Amino acid sequence: MVTPYKQRTTAPTGRPPSPAPAGAHPGSFPGTPPGSPYGTPPRTPPGVSPEGRDEEQSIGDLIGEISSDLSQLVRDEIELAKAEIKQESTKAGKAVGMLGGAGYAGHLVLLFGSLAAVFALANVMDPAWAALIVTAVWGIVGAVLYTTGRKRLRDVNLKPEQAMETLKEDARWARHPTS
Repeated sequence: MVTPYKQRTTAPTGRPPSPAPAGAHPGSFPGTPPGSPYGTPPRTPPGVSPEGRDEEQSIGDLIGEISSDLSQLVRDEIELAKAEIKQESTKAGKAVGMLGGAGYAGHLVLLFGSLAAVFALANVMDPAWAALIVTAVWGIVGAVLYTTGRKRLRDVNLKPEQAMETLKEDARWARHPTS
């Protein structure tokens, strides 16, 4: 298999390409396509010069790295909290939407069912008493549904538990970084 580097360094005629200037990195000579990773010098890790010598980092550099890492950590924790709140809010919104749709459909069923019950009871008793009995039954059913729905909405947790736990872990680590 021919790697992209070998493919690029071999001329179409089969002749090797012209030699690269001294000190040039592979691919940094003419003919390297723009944006090619072969034309960029290799990255050096922090604290090491491009010549390969170790350098001492100053206290200011170290504090700068710590503060940037801390800033990134805080941003990541905020994103985690946002994601958790969005997920719980979506669950609550879907549940409330379904309850609303079911409520509307149920309203229509109850309306026509109640009218049928009133007409059926009107054959046995006065229509006003029949309507009052059906209304009382639906009042009891409504009260039960209200208490059940309220209890289920209380079970929705909008507090970002995972983000809070990781923030506590980060605080413990910041106090005792070696443990």
